[in-house]
Amino acid sequence: MLKISAGSSDLGTLRVPALALLIEQGGTPDLGSLQDASARSIRRVLEARDFRGGRDEVMQLLGVDGSIERIMLVGMGKIGDRLAALKRAASIAARRAHQAGFGRLALFAGSVSADDAEAMAMGAAAGAWELKEFQTAPPEDERRAPLTEALIVGDQKAITPGIARGMAVAEGHSLARRLAMLPGNVCTPDYLADTAREIAARHSMKVTVLGRAEMEREKMGSFLSVAQGTPQEPRLIVLEYRGGGDTAPIALVGKGLCFDSGGISIKPAQGMENMKFDMCGAAGVLGAMEAIGRLGLRTNVVGLVGSTTNMPSGTAVKPGDVVQASNGKFIEIINTDAEGRLVLADVLSYAKRFNPSVAIDAATLTGACVIALGHTATGVMGTDEQLVQEVLDAGKRASEPGWPLPLWDDFMPLIKSDIADIKNSGGRPAGTITAALFLKEFVDGFPWVHLDIAGTAYSEGDLATIPAGPTGVPVGTFVEFVRGRAR
Repeated sequence: MLKISAGSSDLGTLRVPALALLIEQGGTPDLGSLQDASARSIRRVLEARDFRGGRDEVMQLLGVDGSIERIMLVGMGKIGDRLAALKRAASIAARRAHQAGFGRLALFAGSVSADDAEAMAMGAAAGAWELKEFQTAPPEDERRAPLTEALIVGDQKAITPGIARGMAVAEGHSLARRLAMLPGNVCTPDYLADTAREIAARHSMKVTVLGRAEMEREKMGSFLSVAQGTPQEPRLIVLEYRGGGDTAPIALVGKGLCFDSGGISIKPAQGMENMKFDMCGAAGVLGAMEAIGRLGLRTNVVGLVGSTTNMPSGTAVKPGDVVQASNGKFIEIINTDAEGRLVLADVLSYAKRFNPSVAIDAATLTGACVIALGHTATGVMGTDEQLVQEVLDAGKRASEPGWPLPLWDDFMPLIKSDIADIKNSGGRPAGTITAALFLKEFVDGFPWVHLDIAGTAYSEGDLATIPAGPTGVPVGTFVEFVRGRAR
């Protein structure tokens, strides 16, 4: 993990391989005590409009005085949301510095507050993150020094608490991205359970792990129908964080399909390797619990993860089968690739025993959500409009935008079964909404919001700030929601 600390606000004292200036479009940075030669070089570039500060624009200059070897100008664009702009620009700066082998980087954005520094720390950590453990190292003479340290230039006393908060959330993001990036033969349900145990040990949380036998006793026929096609042990994982006395906990729920082949309703071969990302909801819960533990938030949170793999085999559930969930409802299986909702049905029912004040689940649930919202926004639906807005606001603060979709009973006929209480797929029309309506049938006694992160949890292309792969969504939304309630 990148080491991030506060650096002196006196630019003239910096001794670093690289200095990144985060510049608003049309803005002129206060270069203060930066050595005259370097400052003149930067001013000439800005006056000539060779660099204009557009979003994601980067220009690299040679340092002139020797104390700073490289100077990067990084554009923030026209600023609407300053924190989001700082986070993005810091991520781009750190990623460029990491790729170039600078080793150490200073980030300067003028006068910064603790909140600014928090955003910059999260951005820098995201930009420097990568997973290399499955790649053979190149020859020593071809290696570049990884970015190991970043300094945020500012009033050290004022911004240090913000950096600490940013690093706590960044650790949660890093954990979630690592879990999601791991191949399915490594990140198994048991691996997720072991990760939860490690989090619990670090932060004095209570952990409970249920296996197939325990779930059979709980009559979780919906969850177990997905797991019946794999020899791997399914896991229902519960982490309990107690920082708020006797108050009712916030429940965070994540779908943890460590690989989803689609089962008997098998997916096309092209792109199926990306189905290792079908556990990003679970990764988000575990990452959020890590961040919450590091932040020491004064509230109670219970994280619940339902994890298995969805495989075709002689024992796999079949289209047309009927199973019974732990709340007694009978479900007709129309499509075995609509498996995430079958897992979450029993996990949401199980959450009731904790008497949560609210529950928020996150799942890479439907391709329909990608068609509706692309890879830009998370689909947000729930039983309480005020709670939906609270979650949307949390996502906005976390730079993880969401968009509300209607959860009207008018859509219920689409998932009405002729043989059971409900069927697990209503077909293509309103697919994201009917999936959420299915989950709603297993929510009892608490306000609930569902996040469909199918389009936002991972990217198949480079995002400029981070490479292709997991984004860390919904860690930020979860953490910001809990922080808001803790305040």
